[in-house]
Amino acid sequence: MPSKSALGLDENIAALLCYVNICLPIGLVVSILVIVQDKTNKLPRFHAFQSLLLGVLGVVIGIVLSVFYFIAILVDSIIASATGLPIPILFLLVALVGGVICIGLFIMLILAAVKAYGGQIYKIPIIGGFADKFSG
Repeated sequence: MPSKSALGLDENIAALLCYVNICLPIGLVVSILVIVQDKTNKLPRFHAFQSLLLGVLGVVIGIVLSVFYFIAILVDSIIASATGLPIPILFLLVALVGGVICIGLFIMLILAAVKAYGGQIYKIPIIGGFADKFSG
């Protein structure tokens, strides 16, 4: 029988809920509650930190992509006015790269959530090491 987290949930359910951020910020709330209240269970603490770090990474990537989208629109408009070609090539390239990155983040989120539900600690590349360190 799985042990309980400080929230009264099975620790694998608490770990899974940390990743539920699709429509509502449930994962954010659960992650913060797990970090604040649960000092003993490694599994939910690790996944709480990892989900928060994944969310921060998503926000940072979103900001960077927004800057690149803006620059691409400016460059494409300059090229279009100089050549008469109204094809936004640079914007499409940035959108393609951004789409691949977003799909990759989503796949990592799903994989981490499945592993969390299975009671496993799955380290997402780069941020998993930080989550492990922070979760103590």
